[in-house]
Amino acid sequence: MQLDELLDRVAGYGCSLVEVTGGEPLLQPEVIPLLQALVERGHEVLLETGGSLPIEQVPPGVRRIIDVKCPASGESASNRWENLADLRDGDEIKFVLADRADYEWAAEQIRTRDLAGRCPCLVSPVHGVLDAGELARWVLEDRLPVRVQLQLHNLLWPDVLRGV
Repeated sequence: MQLDELLDRVAGYGCSLVEVTGGEPLLQPEVIPLLQALVERGHEVLLETGGSLPIEQVPPGVRRIIDVKCPASGESASNRWENLADLRDGDEIKFVLADRADYEWAAEQIRTRDLAGRCPCLVSPVHGVLDAGELARWVLEDRLPVRVQLQLHNLLWPDVLRGV
């Protein structure tokens, strides 16, 4: 699909908020021009990235959500901590947690790196693996300065694994 076609399709939804996500969007060379064009057309644009690639080339006006990989994901070694230096107003950091060990690890990162003082931090339970109520209890008990969120796509489209 060409850029103009994609922009027209987005416009057809009538939504001012657009989030680019899925896999790792920054691996797609066309994503930067797409993000820029969406901003220029007046959309509020969010980019959700896995956090293993540099974020500084993301155009101004795009809110970046950096998914910090926790140990249970098997991907925590790929976290690009240098991205923290490039955070700007509106950016967020997200941790998807599979268990108590992931929670403890994320809480340690939030505290030692002063992440909550730099931008909003989100914690989300892996759908079907970690109970959301249990996670919320841990956050409240520890007074961890985060927002608990759910993986909405899993609740809205439980039978769809891709293409949501």
